[in-house]
Amino acid sequence: MTTTPDAPLGSRIIDDKSSICVPFILDRLTHYQKQSFDLTGSAPKRPFIVGINGVQGVGKTTLVQTLYETLQDRKGLETLVVSIDDFYLTHADQTALAAAHPDNTLVQVRGEPGTHDVALLTSFFDAVCSGKPAHVPEYDKAAFSGKGDRAAPTPSNPGRLVNGPGQRPLQVIIVEGWCVAFRPAAPTAIEAKWRQSSGSPDSTSSKLHTHKLEHLLFVNEKLTHYDTALTNRIDALIHLDAEKTIYVYEWRREQEAALRRVRGAGMTDEQIGQFVDAYYPAYEMFSDGVRQGIFGASSGRQLRLIIGKDRRVKESTVL
Repeated sequence: MTTTPDAPLGSRIIDDKSSICVPFILDRLTHYQKQSFDLTGSAPKRPFIVGINGVQGVGKTTLVQTLYETLQDRKGLETLVVSIDDFYLTHADQTALAAAHPDNTLVQVRGEPGTHDVALLTSFFDAVCSGKPAHVPEYDKAAFSGKGDRAAPTPSNPGRLVNGPGQRPLQVIIVEGWCVAFRPAAPTAIEAKWRQSSGSPDSTSSKLHTHKLEHLLFVNEKLTHYDTALTNRIDALIHLDAEKTIYVYEWRREQEAALRRVRGAGMTDEQIGQFVDAYYPAYEMFSDGVRQGIFGASSGRQLRLIIGKDRRVKESTVL
C-alpha cells in the first residue's frame, strides 16, 4: 500500500484501493479492445471511458492518479482525466438558475444535478468520442468569493486541447466526480424516501425532510439529461461507496482541518456542514441506484468497494 505524497500533513490517505481497481480496469479495457477488434478488425476509434464515483473525501483523487499513471505511463495509452466539477454552470448561468427558483435551496449554489452545463457535457463527449478536437473545460472554484465560475477561454489561453493536430488521439478517458453515474430514480421512489425522512425529522442521517418534495423531484428530472450526455457512454465504473454516507461530513472536516494547518485558513465546521448539505440529498436519492449496478445485472463492468470510516476497503464486489 502507498500513501499520497502530496497530501496535507495529518490527512494522508492509505491507498488500499488501487491494487483492486487497477486490475479490474485493465481487464475491462482488454475486453473492450478485443470486442472492438473482433467487430471491426481495427483498433477502436472511440476511447474507453472509465467512471469513478464516490462521496467527497473517500479517496477518489489518489485512485485517479494511480490509474492515470498506469494507463498513460506504463501502458502508453493516451489518457485524459476530467472531473464532472469542471462542467458546472458559469457563474452567470448559476445565478440565473437560482433566481428562477428562489425557494429551491438545492439550486442556489453549485452542487446538485441541474447545476451542471449539460449542453457542454454533451458536446464535449460527442467530440472526444468521435475523435474530434475539443478543449477541456476548467472550473475555478475560488472565483466570486468561492461561488465559482468556469475559466473563460481567451485567444492566448483557449484551454487544454485534446485530439488536436499532431496529437495522439485519446484512447482512455477517466471521468471522476461525486455524482458520476447517478441515474434518475422513479418519482415514487423519491417520494417514498422523502416521506420516510419526514417521519423522522430528528434523524441525523437524512436531509431529505429539510426540502420540499417538488424541489427534490426538480433535481431528479434534471438528472434525466445526464444519461445521454455522459452515463450511457461509460464502459466501466468504479464505485467507492461509503459504508455510511454520513461519514462524508467527518471526512470533509478532516480535509479542511489539514488545509487550515497548511494554509492557515479554511472553512469552519459550520461552513463545512452547510457545504456538504448542498450535496447530501443527491447521495440519498441516487446512491442506491449505483449500488444496484448502472449496467444491469451481472454485467461485470462495475466494481463496488465499500469503504469504512477509516477510509479502508471493507468489501469489494463486481456487478
